This record gives sequence, structure tokens and C-alpha cells, in this order.
Amino acid sequence: MQKILLVEDDPALLAGLQYSVEKDGYQVYTAGTVRDGWACFLREPPDLAVLDVGLPDGTGFDLCRRIREQSQIPILFLTARDEETQVVMGLDMGGDDYITKPFRLRELLSRIKALLRRSADKPVQTLVSDPFTLKADESRLFRNNQEIALTPAEYRLLHMLMRHEGQTLTRDQLLTALWDSSGDFVDENTLSVYIRRLRAKVEDTPSHPAYIQTVRGVGYRWKSAEGCRTCH
Repeated sequence: MQKILLVEDDPALLAGLQYSVEKDGYQVYTAGTVRDGWACFLREPPDLAVLDVGLPDGTGFDLCRRIREQSQIPILFLTARDEETQVVMGLDMGGDDYITKPFRLRELLSRIKALLRRSADKPVQTLVSDPFTLKADESRLFRNNQEIALTPAEYRLLHMLMRHEGQTLTRDQLLTALWDSSGDFVDENTLSVYIRRLRAKVEDTPSHPAYIQTVRGVGYRWKSAEGCRTCH
């Protein structure tokens, strides 16, 4: 049985979430603070963590940062604020997804299932698109043998783009790859946030991208001079 860590300081909401997630077949551990959440993580390492952003002794971002020092489990943020700065901060800390309160329980459960499926389904090939090498079996990116740190969501987005080098991928296709859903529950701005953060890491001049190109009105494509090849 897969284990879920829920960290939320509203007792009523936490109880409701625990009941619904357990009813869906997961083993659930709960906490209401950063301190208790971290202790629970160490005591019972989960397969996925759901973290409220606002906590009495810190933020979900603080807990995410500590988890990322030891684990690459999927992390989903709960936030009452949908400002882009909050979204960027969460993704930059290593979060995989976020959901804004109030939300539907079925929506949350759908996100949890999608994140767990992606976590269990890692590709095995290495993609080479000079000067980049994406080691898919390790979820790591290198440029001329120098590693570029990516969050899990950034990795998935880049893998999707590189795997379809030269092909224009629509926003819906990319959202489906990131969230394994139709995108109905995803803020349309979130993909733009990921693209911007990824460009800042791989482009020489992010404001004039050479690799992650925008196809206006359609989506994005990965383009390199030498093309992209697969190694096993």
C-alpha cells in the first residue's frame, strides 16, 4: 500500500483529507506543522507528500527543501494563494504540482494518482542533443559534462520536448505530460512558469531562446543544430 504524507494545519480540513485519501486506498500519515511533518517523513518515508504552504512554524516550502535533501518523491502543494510568485517559489523548491484552495477532493485524488504513476514510470534511455545529455534513467541533465539541477517537473517537461525534437507540441500535450490529465484542473499560467524557469537554466540568452522555441498560438518545440538522438 502506497503511503501519503499530509501536512495541513487546519484540523477539520486535515481530517477530511485523511478520510478521503484513505478511502481511495492509501496509507496516510498526518501532521500540522513543519516540525511534525519532518519527523513523520523520517519515521515513515512516504511515496508522496501533500504540503500546505502556510504552516504555524514555517511554510511547506521549508519542509519541501528538507525533503529534497533526501528524497525525490512527488510533492504537491496546497495553497490559498494563487499569485505567480508563490507558484514559482514552490516549483523552484522542487515541488511537482500545486492546487489552490478551495478545491474538489476528486481533483486532489486525481493529482495524487497522476504523480504516483509518473514516479513509478521512469524511462530508461539517454537523450543526447548537443551540448545536452539527458540521462533519463537518473533524471539528470548535463551540458558539456556539467550537471544542471532540475526539479522533477522541469525534468519531465524537458524530456518531453527533447524526445520530440523538432516537433511542435501543443500546450495541452505538454500539460498532459506534466499532469497526466486533460489540463482542466491546471492553471494555464503554470506551464509558462515552467518554460521560463527551464529556459533560465538551459538557454545562453533566455529572452532569446535557441533551444526551447515558442510557436505562437500553438505551443513549444525543442530545436538543436545536431538533432536529438537516443542512446541505450
